[in-house]
Amino acid sequence: MSNHQIVNSAVHRDLRVLSGHGAALGDAVMACLTFPAEFRRVQGHFPIVFRRDLASGTFAVWALFGFEDGENLFLQGDAWDAPCKPLAQAIQPFLIGRGTGDTAQVHIDMDHPRVTGGGDAGVRLFDQDGQPSPYLESIAEMLGDLDQGHRDSPAFLAAIDRHGLLEPFSLDVPLDDGSRHSLVGFHAVNEQRLAALDAAALGELNAAGHLLPLYMAVASLGRFGDLIARKNRRVAGG
Repeated sequence: MSNHQIVNSAVHRDLRVLSGHGAALGDAVMACLTFPAEFRRVQGHFPIVFRRDLASGTFAVWALFGFEDGENLFLQGDAWDAPCKPLAQAIQPFLIGRGTGDTAQVHIDMDHPRVTGGGDAGVRLFDQDGQPSPYLESIAEMLGDLDQGHRDSPAFLAAIDRHGLLEPFSLDVPLDDGSRHSLVGFHAVNEQRLAALDAAALGELNAAGHLLPLYMAVASLGRFGDLIARKNRRVAGG
Protein backbone atom coordinates (compact mmCIF):
# COMPACT_ATOMS: atom_id res chain seq x y z
CA MET A 1 0.00 0.00 0.00
CA SER A 2 1.20 3.51 -0.80
CA ASN A 3 1.81 5.84 2.11
CA HIS A 4 0.69 9.18 0.67
CA GLN A 5 0.12 12.06 3.08
CA ILE A 6 -1.03 15.65 2.66
CA VAL A 7 1.96 17.88 3.36
CA ASN A 8 1.39 20.13 6.37
CA SER A 9 3.66 21.81 8.89
CA ALA A 10 2.12 20.15 11.95
CA VAL A 11 3.10 16.66 10.79
CA HIS A 12 6.07 17.37 8.53
CA ARG A 13 7.81 20.27 10.30
CA ASP A 14 11.14 18.39 10.52
CA LEU A 15 10.83 16.30 7.37
CA ARG A 16 13.61 16.50 4.82
CA VAL A 17 13.83 15.33 1.23
CA LEU A 18 16.98 14.20 -0.58
CA SER A 19 17.13 16.33 -3.70
CA GLY A 20 20.14 14.77 -5.43
CA HIS A 21 20.25 12.10 -8.08
CA GLY A 22 20.92 8.37 -8.02
CA ALA A 23 19.55 4.92 -8.66
CA ALA A 24 18.77 4.51 -4.97
CA LEU A 25 16.68 7.69 -5.11
CA GLY A 26 14.36 6.44 -7.86
CA ASP A 27 16.16 7.76 -10.94
CA ALA A 28 16.97 4.34 -12.45
CA VAL A 29 14.02 4.39 -14.84
CA MET A 30 13.82 3.98 -18.61
CA ALA A 31 11.26 6.75 -19.13
CA CYS A 32 8.81 9.08 -17.44
CA LEU A 33 5.55 10.70 -18.42
CA THR A 34 5.66 14.06 -20.14
CA PHE A 35 3.01 16.41 -21.53
CA PRO A 36 2.67 18.87 -24.44
CA ALA A 37 3.36 22.09 -22.50
CA GLU A 38 6.90 20.92 -21.71
CA PHE A 39 7.72 19.38 -25.11
CA ARG A 40 9.72 22.47 -26.15
CA ARG A 41 12.03 22.00 -23.15
CA VAL A 42 12.11 18.20 -23.20
CA GLN A 43 12.68 17.69 -26.94
CA GLY A 44 16.19 19.09 -26.85
CA HIS A 45 17.38 16.24 -24.65
CA PHE A 46 15.03 13.23 -24.70
CA PRO A 47 13.09 11.40 -27.43
CA ILE A 48 9.32 11.87 -27.01
CA VAL A 49 7.28 8.78 -27.79
CA PHE A 50 3.73 7.55 -27.27
CA ARG A 51 2.40 4.32 -25.81
CA ARG A 52 -1.12 2.93 -25.96
CA ASP A 53 -2.61 1.46 -22.82
CA LEU A 54 -4.05 -1.88 -23.92
CA ALA A 55 -6.81 -1.84 -21.30
CA SER A 56 -8.18 1.64 -21.98
CA GLY A 57 -6.99 2.11 -25.56
CA THR A 58 -5.72 5.61 -24.74
CA PHE A 59 -2.24 6.96 -25.36
CA ALA A 60 0.24 8.40 -22.89
CA VAL A 61 3.40 10.35 -23.74
CA TRP A 62 6.84 9.39 -22.49
CA ALA A 63 10.29 10.97 -22.43
CA LEU A 64 12.84 8.20 -22.97
CA PHE A 65 16.00 7.88 -20.87
CA GLY A 66 17.13 4.44 -22.04
CA PHE A 67 16.33 1.33 -24.05
CA GLU A 68 15.42 -1.22 -21.38
CA ASP A 69 13.67 -1.36 -18.02
CA GLY A 70 15.69 0.25 -15.25
CA GLU A 71 18.17 1.87 -17.64
CA ASN A 72 18.69 5.62 -17.39
CA LEU A 73 21.52 6.70 -19.66
CA PHE A 74 21.38 10.25 -18.26
CA LEU A 75 22.17 9.03 -14.76
CA GLN A 76 25.91 9.06 -14.11
CA GLY A 77 26.39 7.85 -10.55
CA ASP A 78 24.96 10.65 -8.43
CA ALA A 79 24.81 13.15 -11.32
CA TRP A 80 22.06 13.88 -13.85
CA ASP A 81 23.74 14.43 -17.22
CA ALA A 82 21.16 16.72 -18.81
CA PRO A 83 20.18 20.36 -18.26
CA CYS A 84 16.68 19.41 -17.14
CA LYS A 85 14.38 16.67 -15.91
CA PRO A 86 10.81 16.24 -17.12
CA LEU A 87 8.48 17.47 -14.40
CA ALA A 88 7.07 14.04 -13.60
CA GLN A 89 10.58 12.93 -12.63
CA ALA A 90 11.67 16.20 -11.03
CA ILE A 91 8.81 16.41 -8.50
CA GLN A 92 9.40 13.03 -6.84
CA PRO A 93 8.53 12.15 -4.05
CA PHE A 94 5.63 14.61 -4.31
CA LEU A 95 2.35 14.14 -6.13
CA ILE A 96 -0.96 15.88 -6.64
CA GLY A 97 -3.85 15.06 -4.36
CA ARG A 98 -7.44 16.25 -4.46
CA GLY A 99 -9.38 17.89 -1.67
CA THR A 100 -12.91 19.19 -1.38
CA GLY A 101 -14.20 20.67 -4.64
CA ASP A 102 -11.32 19.12 -6.61
CA THR A 103 -8.84 21.48 -4.93
CA ALA A 104 -5.24 20.48 -5.68
CA GLN A 105 -3.14 19.46 -2.70
CA VAL A 106 0.56 18.71 -2.27
CA HIS A 107 0.98 15.10 -1.19
CA ILE A 108 4.16 13.22 -0.38
CA ASP A 109 4.95 9.52 -0.65
CA MET A 110 6.41 8.78 2.77
CA ASP A 111 7.81 5.45 1.55
CA HIS A 112 9.83 7.04 -1.25
CA PRO A 113 13.62 6.67 -0.81
CA ARG A 114 14.07 10.45 -1.04
CA VAL A 115 12.16 11.00 2.21
CA THR A 116 14.25 11.24 5.35
CA GLY A 117 12.83 11.95 8.76
CA GLY A 118 15.68 13.60 10.58
CA GLY A 119 19.33 14.60 10.62
CA ASP A 120 20.92 17.19 8.41
CA ALA A 121 20.67 15.32 5.10
CA GLY A 122 18.17 16.66 2.61
CA VAL A 123 16.15 19.83 2.12
CA ARG A 124 13.61 21.00 4.68
CA LEU A 125 9.97 21.39 3.70
CA PHE A 126 9.28 23.98 6.40
CA ASP A 127 11.38 26.49 8.28
CA GLN A 128 11.62 26.74 12.06
CA ASP A 129 8.43 28.84 12.12
CA GLY A 130 6.48 26.24 10.16
CA GLN A 131 6.42 28.30 6.97
CA PRO A 132 6.94 26.58 3.60
CA SER A 133 10.57 26.58 2.51
CA PRO A 134 11.55 27.93 -0.92
CA TYR A 135 12.03 24.31 -1.94
CA LEU A 136 8.46 23.37 -1.04
CA GLU A 137 7.13 26.48 -2.78
CA SER A 138 8.98 25.50 -5.96
CA ILE A 139 7.57 21.97 -5.71
CA ALA A 140 4.03 23.36 -5.36
CA GLU A 141 4.55 25.48 -8.48
CA MET A 142 5.86 22.50 -10.46
CA LEU A 143 2.96 20.35 -9.30
CA GLY A 144 0.58 23.03 -10.52
CA ASP A 145 2.24 22.94 -13.95
CA LEU A 146 2.13 19.15 -13.95
CA ASP A 147 -1.53 19.13 -12.98
CA GLN A 148 -2.40 21.52 -15.80
CA GLY A 149 -0.36 19.42 -18.19
CA HIS A 150 -2.27 16.28 -17.28
CA ARG A 151 -5.56 18.12 -17.77
CA ASP A 152 -4.53 19.42 -21.20
CA SER A 153 -3.07 16.14 -22.50
CA PRO A 154 -6.32 14.24 -23.31
CA ALA A 155 -7.44 16.87 -25.83
CA PHE A 156 -4.02 16.84 -27.50
CA LEU A 157 -3.91 13.05 -27.66
CA ALA A 158 -7.47 12.82 -28.96
CA ALA A 159 -6.70 15.35 -31.71
CA ILE A 160 -3.60 13.60 -33.03
CA ASP A 161 -5.33 10.23 -32.83
CA ARG A 162 -8.30 11.66 -34.75
CA HIS A 163 -6.00 12.85 -37.52
CA GLY A 164 -4.15 9.52 -37.62
CA LEU A 165 -0.79 11.11 -36.84
CA LEU A 166 0.64 8.32 -34.72
CA GLU A 167 2.25 5.17 -36.04
CA PRO A 168 3.89 2.24 -34.28
CA PHE A 169 7.63 2.07 -34.65
CA SER A 170 10.46 -0.21 -33.64
CA LEU A 171 14.11 0.72 -33.35
CA ASP A 172 16.97 -1.70 -33.84
CA VAL A 173 20.02 -0.47 -31.95
CA PRO A 174 23.31 -2.02 -33.12
CA LEU A 175 26.08 -1.21 -30.65
CA ASP A 176 29.82 -0.84 -31.13
CA ASP A 177 30.54 -4.08 -29.21
CA GLY A 178 28.46 -6.10 -31.67
CA SER A 179 25.40 -6.49 -29.45
CA ARG A 180 21.95 -5.30 -30.48
CA HIS A 181 19.00 -3.89 -28.63
CA SER A 182 15.45 -3.41 -29.88
CA LEU A 183 12.95 -0.79 -28.79
CA VAL A 184 9.37 -1.90 -29.41
CA GLY A 185 5.86 -1.13 -28.21
CA PHE A 186 5.93 2.62 -28.82
CA HIS A 187 4.34 5.01 -31.32
CA ALA A 188 5.75 8.19 -32.83
CA VAL A 189 4.35 11.13 -34.80
CA ASN A 190 4.40 10.36 -38.52
CA GLU A 191 6.11 13.39 -40.05
CA GLN A 192 4.82 12.67 -43.56
CA ARG A 193 1.19 12.51 -42.40
CA LEU A 194 1.65 15.72 -40.46
CA ALA A 195 3.08 17.47 -43.52
CA ALA A 196 0.21 16.20 -45.67
CA LEU A 197 -2.58 17.69 -43.53
CA ASP A 198 -4.73 20.23 -45.32
CA ALA A 199 -5.10 23.85 -44.27
CA ALA A 200 -8.30 23.21 -42.33
CA ALA A 201 -6.74 20.44 -40.24
CA LEU A 202 -3.60 22.46 -39.59
CA GLY A 203 -5.68 25.48 -38.64
CA GLU A 204 -7.73 23.40 -36.22
CA LEU A 205 -4.61 21.96 -34.57
CA ASN A 206 -2.94 25.35 -34.39
CA ALA A 207 -5.99 27.07 -32.91
CA ALA A 208 -6.14 24.43 -30.19
CA GLY A 209 -2.43 24.85 -29.40
CA HIS A 210 -1.57 21.35 -30.60
CA LEU A 211 0.57 22.13 -33.64
CA LEU A 212 3.73 23.35 -31.88
CA PRO A 213 3.90 20.33 -29.52
CA LEU A 214 3.51 18.05 -32.55
CA TYR A 215 6.53 19.62 -34.25
CA MET A 216 8.46 19.43 -30.99
CA ALA A 217 7.66 15.69 -30.72
CA VAL A 218 8.91 15.18 -34.28
CA ALA A 219 12.10 17.14 -33.57
CA SER A 220 12.76 15.08 -30.43
CA LEU A 221 13.24 11.91 -32.47
CA GLY A 222 16.62 13.31 -33.48
CA ARG A 223 17.74 12.68 -29.90
CA PHE A 224 17.85 8.93 -30.55
CA GLY A 225 21.34 9.42 -31.97
CA ASP A 226 22.50 10.85 -28.65
CA LEU A 227 20.75 8.07 -26.74
CA ILE A 228 22.55 5.42 -28.81
CA ALA A 229 25.88 7.21 -28.25
CA ARG A 230 25.22 7.19 -24.51
CA LYS A 231 24.41 3.48 -24.67
CA ASN A 232 27.68 2.79 -26.46
CA ARG A 233 29.62 4.73 -23.82
CA ARG A 234 27.82 2.84 -21.06
CA VAL A 235 28.57 -0.54 -22.68
CA ALA A 236 32.21 0.48 -23.12
CA GLY A 237 32.41 1.42 -19.47
CA GLY A 238 32.39 5.17 -20.00
